[in-house]
Amino acid sequence: MNTIKTTLITFWTWLTGLFKTRYKLTVSYNATYGDSDDQHFIVKKFYSKKEKFLSFKTESDEVVEIRGAEGLNYKIEEV
Repeated sequence: MNTIKTTLITFWTWLTGLFKTRYKLTVSYNATYGDSDDQHFIVKKFYSKKEKFLSFKTESDEVVEIRGAEGLNYKIEEV
């Protein structure tokens, strides 16, 4: 009985994952992408996208907030 339940939960997670969109977020604190200050995230959901503030939920269900006093440079790509 327990293995059937586990199999059904795994199948349901896989099936619902097909219809959810994930995003690759690259945040750079200066105007140059590709240097050492860049951070990369896989995002499930964005809560707030403003010029100086980003709030989002990562793939591991961690809520992240990023602030930049002079503004943020970020790229959002659909995965």
